Amino acid sequence: MVESYNISDLELFSDCTLCPHECGVNRLYGADGYCHTDAGLNISSICIHRGEEPVISGPSGICNIFFSGCNLRCIYCQNHEISRQGCGKGYANMDLENVLDKIESIMSEGIRVVGFVSPSHVVPHVKSIIYGLRSRGLNPITVYNTNSYDKAETLRSLSGLIDLYLPDFKYVSPEIAARFSDASDYSEVALRAIKEMYYQKGSTLVINENGTAESGILLRHLVLPGHTSESIKVLKTIAYEISTGIHISLMSQYNPTEQVRTHPELNRTLYSSEYKLVVKEMESLGFRNGWLQDMDSQENYRPDFSKENPFG
Repeated sequence: MVESYNISDLELFSDCTLCPHECGVNRLYGADGYCHTDAGLNISSICIHRGEEPVISGPSGICNIFFSGCNLRCIYCQNHEISRQGCGKGYANMDLENVLDKIESIMSEGIRVVGFVSPSHVVPHVKSIIYGLRSRGLNPITVYNTNSYDKAETLRSLSGLIDLYLPDFKYVSPEIAARFSDASDYSEVALRAIKEMYYQKGSTLVINENGTAESGILLRHLVLPGHTSESIKVLKTIAYEISTGIHISLMSQYNPTEQVRTHPELNRTLYSSEYKLVVKEMESLGFRNGWLQDMDSQENYRPDFSKENPFG
C-alpha cells in the first residue's frame, strides 16, 4: 500500500540507484533490475533467529526480517532459496501494517532486537518498518545485516535509525569477487561502506547488562575452503584501513550448498588447519575484540525457507 510509505523514499524505486549497480530501472512497475525485486516489500520470512553472534541474538534471539532478492550473486549463498530471481516471496502480499503486526507479535515474546537481513536493495522499506514500529511505541535495537555491497550515501540516510551494523567483508581480490559474487569492485565498494558504518558508530560495541549489544559495528568474515590467503588479505585490509579495535566475527561455518557440490574449489567444508591459520594471523595483526566459531558450526546454519521458521 503506497500510503503506508514515505512517498519521497518510495520514489527512489522509480529510477533505482539504491545500490552500487545503479540499474536505473523503474521498480514501481517491475523487477527488471539486478536484484530482481520490484517496489513491494519482498519479505521472505519474519522469524525468531538464534543463530547470530551471541552478543546480537542475546538470550532470547532476534526477530530477523529476511528480504528476498539480493544485489550480489554469491554462488555458495546459504540463503539461495530466497536470494535468487523469483524465489522466497512468503510475505510478498502483506502490506506494511501486516508486517508490523507480525514483528510486534514476536516482540511481545520478549524479543527486543529486530534485524534486517540482505537489506541493501530495499532500504526505503527498512526505514518504513522502523518508523512504523516507532509509531506504535516500539523501539527495538535495530540491526542492519548486510553483504556490504552498499552505497555509502544510502547508508548515510540510515544514520540515527540503525543501532547495530552487521556487515560482511568477503574479499579483497577483484578476480575472486567476480568469480564468486559477480562483483569485481566488491572490495572497494565494501570498504567505503564499512568506513561509513565505522564513521557512524566507531569501534566501541556498547553491550548492556544482559550481554546484548545495543550499538556499534560487528564485522563478519567467512573463511572459504582453499582461500586462507584471501582471508588474511581481508584481515590486513581491515587492520590497515579501518582499525584493529573493531569487533570481528571470524566464521568457520562454510558448508557447500547443492549449487556448488561440483565446484572445484568450494565443494567441501573448511579444514580445521585452514581456520587455525587465519585465527593465528588475526591475533598477530593485533585484533583484540570479537568471536571465533567451533568447527562443527558448519552443521548449524542450514536454513529451509519453506518453513515458517527457516532455522527451527
